[in-house]
Amino acid sequence: MSQNIRLVTAEDYPKVMEIWESAVKATHDFLAEDDFNYFKEVIPRDYLPNLDVYLITENDDAKGFASVSEGSLEMLFIHNDARGKGYGKKLYQFMKEKTGLTKVDVNEQNPQAIGFYENMGFRKVGRSEKDGSGKDYPLIHMSL
Repeated sequence: MSQNIRLVTAEDYPKVMEIWESAVKATHDFLAEDDFNYFKEVIPRDYLPNLDVYLITENDDAKGFASVSEGSLEMLFIHNDARGKGYGKKLYQFMKEKTGLTKVDVNEQNPQAIGFYENMGFRKVGRSEKDGSGKDYPLIHMSL
């Protein structure tokens, strides 16, 4: 099986959003439908074009994506069908090597993600009542 990690292009956006939707539906049951639809609209329009986003594939089948900005892991999503198979860890390690990331913010209501990042060596260093969009989804700030 051939795994590859590469930069996302605009042609990849539909697949990236398919991964995002699958991952969010599996892990973000706390997200209101209106907010889900809001993020589904703004991510490909406002976020993806302005970030270096990396896609992990196996045999040309996209499994997940990640992005880092200013030392902070901004996104790491794995398709629900591919969760628990090591793609997240491999993608995280690639991003850490490439960018030297040291921080991540995680939704407080997503204990699986908090556990994943703790396993990667992160520790909780703070909390915010609202997410980066100002919505009422508390964040746990984590650092290496």
